[in-house]
Amino acid sequence: MEIDLQWNEIIDNLIHLGIAYLLALPMAYDRERSHDGAGLRTFPLVAVASCGYALIAMSVLDGAEAQSKMLQGIITGIGFIGGGAILKNNKSTSGTATAASIWNMGLIGIAVAYSRYEIAILLAIINFITLRYVKKFK
Repeated sequence: MEIDLQWNEIIDNLIHLGIAYLLALPMAYDRERSHDGAGLRTFPLVAVASCGYALIAMSVLDGAEAQSKMLQGIITGIGFIGGGAILKNNKSTSGTATAASIWNMGLIGIAVAYSRYEIAILLAIINFITLRYVKKFK
């Protein structure tokens, strides 16, 4: 069996995965610092995994319809992860911002995979500002 490594593809994929990882870190650190659920491990892993799934979809699936089905699966799966961050008791519900942020990490990863860095950066900035500063107005 012969393995044909395409180093240019490996480097390109590594760059995409690295960018997804880095864009997730500010929100991950904010969650970790404030002890608000998922943080430094979960956020980057969701962004990187979503980016990886999207990169695979683009390279092995033919057509936009097939790729969109893969993206639907990614977003649905991340919804289950985010659902685990939501806690409800008799008087309150907590973890919804963390759950929404986890979902957003998936979208950041997908945007990076499709080289839509402007979308990924804007999503990261909006998420960070919302987590860090909007909480004071709640």
